Amino acid sequence: MDEVDVATDFLGKKLKLPLLINAMTGGIPEAEDINRGLAQVAASAGIGIAVGSQLVAMEERDGLESFRVVRRVNPHGVVLANVSASTDAGPAVRAVNMIEADGLQVHLNVPQELAMAEGDRSFKGVLDNIADLVYKSPVPVIAKEVGFGMSREAAARLAEVGVAGLDIGGSGGTNFVAIENMRGGLFADLTEWGIPTAVSLLEVLSTQPQARVIASGGIWGALPAAKALALGADIVGIAAPFLRVLRTAGVDGLMEEMDLFAYRLRAVTLMVGARNLAELRQKPVLVTGRTAEWLKLRGIDARHWARR
Repeated sequence: MDEVDVATDFLGKKLKLPLLINAMTGGIPEAEDINRGLAQVAASAGIGIAVGSQLVAMEERDGLESFRVVRRVNPHGVVLANVSASTDAGPAVRAVNMIEADGLQVHLNVPQELAMAEGDRSFKGVLDNIADLVYKSPVPVIAKEVGFGMSREAAARLAEVGVAGLDIGGSGGTNFVAIENMRGGLFADLTEWGIPTAVSLLEVLSTQPQARVIASGGIWGALPAAKALALGADIVGIAAPFLRVLRTAGVDGLMEEMDLFAYRLRAVTLMVGARNLAELRQKPVLVTGRTAEWLKLRGIDARHWARR
């Protein structure tokens, strides 16, 4: 066990675990306390952290501290800024500078917007805008889905405009259509919309095998994380499970959970006979059930996505 090392490099910095506390908070009164606690855990555990959408901080200046606290508490770690993919370059750069971010997540959430009575209805020019963000951002741009997954076609188009990474955000975790429906949304019969995380990961890697990929969406612990890493993800993103622990058990409770996550991930790596993530990705992977059927119908061969 002492020989097992699951550390990795991401955006030029070392992570002790291939893990990102993914984007959650923005625009709520508790955001500053939540982000402070999450940042403390990220700094102590040596993992990455992404903030939620920073639009509120740019529109309402009193929300600034709820984001700036992340870098203040975690001065040396990987921190990601977050804006909508339709945000102009000027505000996007301000979002990066606000938290001295190492990368910029640009989120794609078309189904959520369409489910909202007050949501956006036009998405023209979004891809061109992402290209402009890539050109003008002082840090790498990561395209991020928020629970609906990415297809290989979407991944290919995003790669064409130069994004540095893809956060697939597959279905299986937090369901924003269901959330919008609870507040009077328009998608009552579309709550299951989206590409499952495992399928999305394999779709993306089938066409972009060299892309930096964050696997997220319903990854709740070390075993599904290990599966995603074995399939080829660079790191995994987890949000809601960590927030629940923070709210019920505080920073100390979340640190204990993070220690357990690290132990279990190293244990799985050891149990398959690997000493590090590179060796984990060399192990045989069986894809069965609906995921295998999906790949077959899409004409995706395992040899096209495996990172060997």
